[in-house]
Amino acid sequence: MEEAKNPSLEEDFEGQATHTGPKGVIHDWRKFKLESEDNDSVPPSKKEILRQMSSPQSRDDKDSKERFSRKMSIQEYELIHQDKEDETCLRKYRRQCMQDMHQKLSFGPRYGFVYELETGEQFLETIEKEKKITTIIVHIYEEGVKGCDALNRSLTCLAAEYPIVRFCKIKASNTGAGDRFSPDVLPTLLVYKGGELISNFISVADQFTEEFFAGDVESFLNEYGLLPEKEIYALEQTNMEEDIE
Repeated sequence: MEEAKNPSLEEDFEGQATHTGPKGVIHDWRKFKLESEDNDSVPPSKKEILRQMSSPQSRDDKDSKERFSRKMSIQEYELIHQDKEDETCLRKYRRQCMQDMHQKLSFGPRYGFVYELETGEQFLETIEKEKKITTIIVHIYEEGVKGCDALNRSLTCLAAEYPIVRFCKIKASNTGAGDRFSPDVLPTLLVYKGGELISNFISVADQFTEEFFAGDVESFLNEYGLLPEKEIYALEQTNMEEDIE
């Protein structure tokens, strides 16, 4: 009786095998190239070569194995890289690969703005009911207190850049514990994850110069490891740069 095989690390979340290694990448690129071609504009000879290059191999087919394992010929290489259309197709292929990786890495809810909490009960409910994988950064502020407005503006920018982090703000007078959050300790940042307080910073504006911005707050939070890796969100910037070119 054969033992059940464990799912391969090379399988995606839907259980379908993905190609890895140089040969797998070349195979995926060839297949993507074929599927991306406009059927009305591709010469039959070119389409046939692409089809042969992207055809999956059969384990019992020696010729198929040899065809898949052989090195790309000069003609095949030129076929892939011969003109501007190929460059555009390569960009689309790269973008699709990045999107696939992005979807697998950045699972979970997405936010993108700063939530205003109106009451202490809403504050507690947000902390207790949020998903355990989500980082929650809460700004306790009060109007007219030095540094609070600048921090609110900074967090609004960061919320857009880190959409899987939940940014919130609440007036100290609305927390139900206003005596604990006097103007002397504002602005205060509280950071939660999995329902637990993992960091708290009172009078956090003292950590910055008199005039500070989102980049300063971002650097400060990164020093404590409270923000996710920003490379995950480079996809959007890459797409914008490629559209401009």
